[in-house]
Amino acid sequence: MYLRTDSFATPKMEYLKPRDYLFATAGTPLVDVRSPGEFASGHITGAISIPLFGDDERAIVGTIYKQQGKQDAIEKGLEIVGPKMAALAQKAKDAAVDGTIGVYCWRGGMRSNRMAWLFEQIGLNCTLLEGGYKAYRNAALNGFLDLKNLLVIDGPTGSGKTDILHAIRDQGEQILDLEGLANHKGSAFGNIGLPEQPTSQQFQNNLHHKLQKLDLTKRIWIEREGMTIGRVYLPQPLWTTMRNAQAIAIHLPMEFRVERLVDDYGAAPKSELEKSIRKLQQNLGGQNMNEALELLENAKLPEVTELLLRYYDKRYAFSKDKYLDRKPITTELPNGVAKTNARLLIDLANYHKL
Repeated sequence: MYLRTDSFATPKMEYLKPRDYLFATAGTPLVDVRSPGEFASGHITGAISIPLFGDDERAIVGTIYKQQGKQDAIEKGLEIVGPKMAALAQKAKDAAVDGTIGVYCWRGGMRSNRMAWLFEQIGLNCTLLEGGYKAYRNAALNGFLDLKNLLVIDGPTGSGKTDILHAIRDQGEQILDLEGLANHKGSAFGNIGLPEQPTSQQFQNNLHHKLQKLDLTKRIWIEREGMTIGRVYLPQPLWTTMRNAQAIAIHLPMEFRVERLVDDYGAAPKSELEKSIRKLQQNLGGQNMNEALELLENAKLPEVTELLLRYYDKRYAFSKDKYLDRKPITTELPNGVAKTNARLLIDLANYHKL
């Protein structure tokens, strides 16, 4: 345990380093006492928001701190918090499990200490994150440097990489599903039918949370992605690790790729498909875009899909060497059946002792 003294500390308070914190508090509710806006930008996965200040209140206190000094800011903070102390304490009591709760703020300073002190006055045991959310973020990003056993699935659009990834998981292997966590399939059509994307921070936090559940001494399958998936960014350390990892490049006959994409997107509203096609105008070219829109209007989905795949295949051919630093192992897949293809890739990985 990492103990320290503080003017509001009690003998029961414990302070843990970020790496220890998540394991020590496993199964214990985590309370984020930062403002709602800070929480929305990114928080430890599974944390509960019990803000000491609202966004406007935080801005007021911050302005006083800068213009008038720390003491005046503290007095204003007490004025704001005083009337709602009982409600804050009750929320923590309702959230606690077996009388225990974890607490953190931005830097592990005044806000989390004061709130933990308040919570302990009503009988709760509190564990605080030393260094706060900022320290957690640094530890999470550095954690992506520890990945030594990534195995990357590479292949052009429509190859069914995500379905194969899920089938690999179903056969007992470890995976990281980047597109699932990003709520985006990685193309101009990637947001159709999916929930709103998280912020980049929250995507990375959720990814780190998944990673904590995996055995890093064993291989972890992952799909090759660019630096961004939709509007979210991969953690830079993970991007670097993926580029240096061994990849298996899959090839699937065009007819199976067309069939898969029509199944995936054919039932989507025509307006959404048209909107996505128009996003490609700059690279697709006006003539090709108009042809694709005409085919869409006439409900010729296989034809429009094949036209768009010619564009995506050019992009793939250009980017595959750019995004992979090691020569991939290549394999031809016989059909679009994910379970069959997953078994083939697992056997191939075992053969090459990956």
